Amino acid sequence: MSFFHAGPAPQTSGPRAGALRDGLSLAPGMRVGLFGGSFNPAHDGHAHVAETAMSRLQLDRVVWLVSPQNPLKGRHETAPLAERMASARAHAHGPAMIVSDFETRAGTTWTIDTLRTLRARYPNVHFVWLMGSDNLESFHRWRGWTDIMRMMPVAVVARPGSMLESRAAPAARRFAGFRVSSDEARVLADMTAPAWTYLTAPLNLSSSTAIRRAARTGSA
Repeated sequence: MSFFHAGPAPQTSGPRAGALRDGLSLAPGMRVGLFGGSFNPAHDGHAHVAETAMSRLQLDRVVWLVSPQNPLKGRHETAPLAERMASARAHAHGPAMIVSDFETRAGTTWTIDTLRTLRARYPNVHFVWLMGSDNLESFHRWRGWTDIMRMMPVAVVARPGSMLESRAAPAARRFAGFRVSSDEARVLADMTAPAWTYLTAPLNLSSSTAIRRAARTGSA
């Protein structure tokens, strides 16, 4: 698989002004975590990442951005969007957790374009990008990954099997000088990017890959 270069990702036109109804209703000054993924299917490990970030970063909302199609994965691997949205809703507990098909509504494929669109729509919201440590391992494969790091603070939550590798990942090394201690996580949303933190917490072993494998073999 080819890697994206670390330079700026090209700008896209995005949706027409006033043409997008996103259903998010985010107010100025809110601290909002953006938690993107295929959620194929969602599981307790996803909820663990979202809830850990909500608590440790003192967020007002966490938006689960359910991707219409991960560009780094084949369509044959991915369940229909409606199924994945329902799966995410079943694990996103409480009114502060919002499950959204924003990327489908906005017509964005790459995370960098999604975040640019959200920043333009909500310039006075304090966004933080959230991800598990398993995603940090491959973050340097994402289009515009350095742009993402420079656009908004990032919080990484430890996931099983990736704790050591993720801390030595290319993105972690490249932005090592901008890492803040987990003790400062509560004010991360108010920091100027680049700024990121790595949060450890009791690990949740749930895995989308394992769930799909069990479903295929009939051992679920």
